[in-house]
Amino acid sequence: MRNVRVSELDRGAVEDQDVEIVERKGVGHPDSVCDGVAEAVSRALSELYLERVGKVLHYNTDETQLVAGHAAPAFGGGEVLEPIYLLIVGRATKTYEGEQFPVESTALSAAHDYLATVAPELDLGTDVVVDVKLGEGSGDLQSVFGEDGVEVPMANDTSYGVGHAPLTETERVVLEAERELNGPYAEENPELGPDVKIMGKREGDHLDVTVAAAMVDRHVEDMAAYTDAVAGVRERVTELAESITDRSVSVEVNTADDLDAGSIYLTTTGLSAEQGDDGSVGRGNRANGLITPNRPMSMEATSGKNPVNHIGKIYNLLSTEVAEAVVDEVDGIRDLQVRILSQIGRPIDQPHVADARLVTEDGVTVGDVESEVETIVDEKLADVTSVTERAVRGELTTF
Repeated sequence: MRNVRVSELDRGAVEDQDVEIVERKGVGHPDSVCDGVAEAVSRALSELYLERVGKVLHYNTDETQLVAGHAAPAFGGGEVLEPIYLLIVGRATKTYEGEQFPVESTALSAAHDYLATVAPELDLGTDVVVDVKLGEGSGDLQSVFGEDGVEVPMANDTSYGVGHAPLTETERVVLEAERELNGPYAEENPELGPDVKIMGKREGDHLDVTVAAAMVDRHVEDMAAYTDAVAGVRERVTELAESITDRSVSVEVNTADDLDAGSIYLTTTGLSAEQGDDGSVGRGNRANGLITPNRPMSMEATSGKNPVNHIGKIYNLLSTEVAEAVVDEVDGIRDLQVRILSQIGRPIDQPHVADARLVTEDGVTVGDVESEVETIVDEKLADVTSVTERAVRGELTTF
């Protein structure tokens, strides 16, 4: 029997709390750039090992760092004066059964491909310099990593993952607004760079949304064009928020701008990393894409960790999936948080504890749904290795 616990959550639903704060750092934020590069390198290394030896070998790339550059943006197009420096840091298996692997060149190629996709205004090699330092893994962790013929890997660490569901209206607004801006909206409006950060603050039944949106100078000809671009972002986010919630909504964009002084959020690359904003893996969004101080969160970095037995990745992804599945399949749950704790050396489908705590609707008790929740948690744990497979295929988002 797996150690699955189901109990009542000792607080009200987040949706009912007086104050709620939610943040999302968009794909172009320096921390998210590090997350994205680390995860792209992780997938590339997994694919390399699978192609060469038929299994994923020990590695981790979750210490990637970004050092900001320096730029001189100008209406119609400026220039990068000092390049951004990105250092891919971690551990990787470089030799296995006499075969050597091109791990560092694989990492560089994956990083370049990722940056070209998410930051098209960035000139690789001149606007950004990518470096890689991958050492060999610790012997004891490599031994824990797994042995041939073992179906369920052993946990590499005593650690935990956290997930919750359903998303509140504020969480949905923040998450979907960034995805809209860095998706359909950016395709229609090239002046918007990928460095978009959204902060949602709900007090009672009023939602304030603050957007920081980097504008790309070569697509902005003058101050009037800049103010139009800001107004366009404000309008689109307002429309999206009002389609999600009936609460009153206020949206402000680039609130640090001083138009009279000419101090505005104008960039050459669409990234704040060109102008003094550094980044690190794990300092931004959690595995569900949000930063949620009203809820418990794991401080583990999800991106870049090995998807086979690195708990900081697997249990954060799994906890989120468990919470979403329970809420989808079990009626009467208003708020659910899931915490799954591992113990190093123990099979990852046998956690130290899987703790599901919930707030039920009026007329529903924890006892009414306990057995259903336990069953779903147990089923998800039994299928934990599918998280590995989907992470390698890039089907799961980690930030």
